[in-house]
Amino acid sequence: MRQCSFLAALAAWVSCYQLKTAVRKSSATAGGTCVPKMLYRYLGGTGLKVSKICLGTMTFGASEARPGQADQQLAHKMLDRYVAAGGNFIDTADIYQMGEAEKIVGSWLAKQPRRDRIILATKLCLPMCDDDPNSRGLSRHHIMTNVEESLARLQTSYIDLLYVHVWDHGTPIEETLRALTDLVRSGKVRYLGASNFAGWQIQKASDVSQYRNLERFCCLQNHYNLLVRDNEWEVNEVCANEGIALLPWSPLKGGFLSGVISPSGAPEGTRVHHVTTKNLPSMQSHPHFPEFDNDRTWRIIDECKAIGKEIGATVPQVAIAWLLHKSIVPSVVIGAKTLEQLEENMAAGKVKLSEKQMKRLDEVSDVPLPYPYEQIERLNKRREGNHCDASMTSLNK
Repeated sequence: MRQCSFLAALAAWVSCYQLKTAVRKSSATAGGTCVPKMLYRYLGGTGLKVSKICLGTMTFGASEARPGQADQQLAHKMLDRYVAAGGNFIDTADIYQMGEAEKIVGSWLAKQPRRDRIILATKLCLPMCDDDPNSRGLSRHHIMTNVEESLARLQTSYIDLLYVHVWDHGTPIEETLRALTDLVRSGKVRYLGASNFAGWQIQKASDVSQYRNLERFCCLQNHYNLLVRDNEWEVNEVCANEGIALLPWSPLKGGFLSGVISPSGAPEGTRVHHVTTKNLPSMQSHPHFPEFDNDRTWRIIDECKAIGKEIGATVPQVAIAWLLHKSIVPSVVIGAKTLEQLEENMAAGKVKLSEKQMKRLDEVSDVPLPYPYEQIERLNKRREGNHCDASMTSLNK
């Protein structure tokens, strides 16, 4: 009897092993090189775990400012590949191609067997039409209306993480937070986040949430990379003190840290080349080439190349890994227009940087602190303690 039980258990184990092997081979065949499973981290002060690499979807759907965008077929392949590699964190927004990105994600999400395995984030605030004065901002009216519209496009009954896309000068933060709190308590939204906030704005929102007993922002998605470190002057400090996760967007600065742009220019087909030659408006996600054509940029890229050679990584992988080694950064929002770009960026989650390599990147990308930050730091050299965030005090040492 014991022998029969043992043989049955052995047969079950072999069958399970063969199934797992087949799945791995299938995933590798469908999406190219098999990427090791991702690691997961807690999102700020919550009990929610998200993958270190978050898949952004601003590259989904046609856009005049961004050439070579992914159509629905390619976008679905990238989503499949991302999930097969262990990713569980997908980021979109209502404004991305005026709802088209949400529709693409929604049509993919509807086919997934386990909705609960996906942590889906979207954003609201920016105008979705020009003929309605209430189609923008963070008023209760706009929040409630846009959440219903996003839920329909995403083909889901709830949003895991809802961001306010930018601070709204036209709406009191109390009104915004009360509307968001009602959405959480109704079950239509599970967690709240902010995006594109200044230090005092995220601090005020945190304080209002605490003293009014409202739901709080658990994370902040801001522009942060080796070329743009302004967050370290104040935003990073607030996030560290308040237990708010910082999720960097555009970690490669619109392609400047992709490894293909050099002092001779941006290759045709890149976002930087497109907006520069077409004289389209320069934005943080797609800047003009002259804006970052300077010695500091090329020194940073050269250092990324040097470190990459030491550890067997590419320039974008080193740039993303630098962010992931910051204590307040649990995940980085990446974008991709091809499966190859996706594979390369996902692999950054496995890149390890030594303390010396981090210091080299910190130093080569260092920027002078403006007043009053410089004076505060200089006059507090002997006052550093448990309440100081290393990301700021490391500047200009």
